Amino acid sequence: MLKRRLFRRMEGEAQLRRTFAMLYGKELDTSSPVTFSEKLFTRMILINRHGSPRLTRLSDKFLAREYVREKVGEKYLVKLLWNGTNPKDIPFGELPSKCLAKTNHGSGGNIVLSDPVNREKVVKQLREQIKENYYWSCCEYQYYKIHRRILVEEFLDDGELDGPLDYRFWCFHGQPEVIQVDNHLHDINPFYDLNWSKLPVSYRDRFRDRDIKKPDNFQEMLAVASELSSDFDFVRVDLYNRSGKICFGELTFTPVAGKFTFKPQSWNALLGRKWNFLPEGYLNRTTEPNGR
Repeated sequence: MLKRRLFRRMEGEAQLRRTFAMLYGKELDTSSPVTFSEKLFTRMILINRHGSPRLTRLSDKFLAREYVREKVGEKYLVKLLWNGTNPKDIPFGELPSKCLAKTNHGSGGNIVLSDPVNREKVVKQLREQIKENYYWSCCEYQYYKIHRRILVEEFLDDGELDGPLDYRFWCFHGQPEVIQVDNHLHDINPFYDLNWSKLPVSYRDRFRDRDIKKPDNFQEMLAVASELSSDFDFVRVDLYNRSGKICFGELTFTPVAGKFTFKPQSWNALLGRKWNFLPEGYLNRTTEPNGR
């Protein structure tokens, strides 16, 4: 077991360093990271070396609900209809005509349950998803020890054809700095400042140039994002907005596993200056998820 742990840790760090070098054409210096990407990859490497029960707990979409409840209140949580570890136990007959099934440990893979539901197909999909350890996808160690569960939630409909729109607040030391808006298809990539002026930055090679209307309750969204990010040097707070009701999506500590480059590249340095890198804030080892 010790050999396996050491191999996992060494290979994980090597893979992260290879990814950084491939993206930026240079070796990563973890002793003095400056740009946003350097700090992000350094964070991933430190977590890979030492673990972070705190970030594991908050990357768990089920356990993160308690954090949100404590910080901003129950009203910002999407209604949870069912949770468990065996997809065969999902009470399909008792669910609304349209809802959403997903796992608590990965990214993507959401399944819309809409009448009539192909129960056999859904159970098979969820069984495959819950067997996967998301760590092995991109070496993001905060996902490694999540105790995997299935969640069935209320379906969020904001009226957008490719919605719901995902408002991603990039927060540094409790202060939102830029807001990225995404959709279900991931084919848009607008960024906005705190005055909702569109910014000349993106990180996708192909996307539709689209303008998003500023939410009427934007100030409330800023306040929620600020509170949820207040304990961290950097976190992306993802929120939804359905007819004026703000709903928590997730806390993202390593966006896209670092596998992106800002265009123009000057934004890498600009956002890096916003981030006073404080690894001691998330490398605590007080407890493992679920008290283990």
